[in-house]
Amino acid sequence: MLKLFYVILMNLHRAPYFIPNMRRRANHPEKYSVEQRYALVHHAIYLMNKTGKIKTVATGLENLPKEGGYMMYPNHQGKYDVLGIMYTHKEPCSFVMDKRKSHTILVREFCDLVQAKRLEKDNPRQGITIINEVSKDVAAGKKYILFPEGGYKFNNKNKVCDFKAGSFKIALKSKAPIIPIALIDSYKVFNSFHIGPITTYVHYLKPITYEEYKDMKTTDIAALVKQRIQEKIDEVSAED
Repeated sequence: MLKLFYVILMNLHRAPYFIPNMRRRANHPEKYSVEQRYALVHHAIYLMNKTGKIKTVATGLENLPKEGGYMMYPNHQGKYDVLGIMYTHKEPCSFVMDKRKSHTILVREFCDLVQAKRLEKDNPRQGITIINEVSKDVAAGKKYILFPEGGYKFNNKNKVCDFKAGSFKIALKSKAPIIPIALIDSYKVFNSFHIGPITTYVHYLKPITYEEYKDMKTTDIAALVKQRIQEKIDEVSAED
C-alpha cells in the first residue's frame, strides 16, 4: 500500500493533463484506434513503474500465439497484476474485473480505454452475459485476461489459491488457446508493505490448445491450468 501512495504522489503533477487525455480517448473510440488507446495505457504504466522503481520482467513471450484471440489465465496477487501483464503484452488486450472495484479514478480510465468487462459477482445472469460477450470477442481475435482465483489476499507471498471452474467456460465457448500465466512477486508492488525497488515476473507458459482441452470438464481445465502455474512458481523458487 505504501508503494501505491508513493506512486500516486510522484505522479500528481501529471494528473491534470494525463487523466483528461485518457478520458477523452476512452470516450471516443471512434476517433482513437485500439492501438492508440492501448499505447496510452502502456505509457501510463511506464510512468508508474519509472517513478515507483518497479521493474517487470517477462519470459515466454514466444508462447503467445501470433494470430487470433486467446484467453490469459494468471494467478492473482494484487492491484498490479493486470498492469504487469499489459506492460509486457505488446499487442492490445483487455480484462475482466469486479464491477465494484472498477469505478475509482484511474482504474475507471484503464477499464474504459481497453473496453474491459465489468463483472457483477452477485449477479449470475449478468455473469452469463459477460461470458457470452467475452467468448464472442475472443473468437473474433481479441485477447483477454481473466483471474480464475477471483480475488487475492494482502501480502500474497506467491501463493496460488483454488481456481473457479466457471472461469474456463469462456475458453470452451470461444475454442481459443488458453495461456496460463505465472505471476511472481507482483503482490509486492501495491499489496504489501514493501517500499524499495521491486522486480516482478510475468511468465507466459505454453498454450493449451482447444484440441487439448475440448473434452475436459471445466473443473479439470481449472486444475490443469493451476498445476502449470504452480509448477512454474515452484521451479523459479527452487532456482533462487
